[in-house]
Amino acid sequence: MMTTAATGHPLPKSYLTDAEREQMRAEGVSENGILVAESGAAGDAGDEETSWAWLARSEMPAHALRFLKWQLGADFIREKGFNTIRADREYGEGWLDREDPLFKRWA
Repeated sequence: MMTTAATGHPLPKSYLTDAEREQMRAEGVSENGILVAESGAAGDAGDEETSWAWLARSEMPAHALRFLKWQLGADFIREKGFNTIRADREYGEGWLDREDPLFKRWA
């Protein structure tokens, strides 16, 4: 089973072949893009849990995490292990625990 060097945790099940990943790299797709492609492939296969696991490994834009918080909640982001560094920089430490004025008006 593959693991990431940084965490030592096993990678989620891959629905892409090695050849597909290598082709993406040859075409200049970033590692982050490949993680998103892995997520999409898992979703296409009906494996929602694995799809989220791959997406959580990606570096999502701050605004995407903010929307995810609004849709599924802060606990979901924490439970899935999403990287929040970008959002922490954009919205400040503790943004997951604060009420978001943008989404409050749509509630």
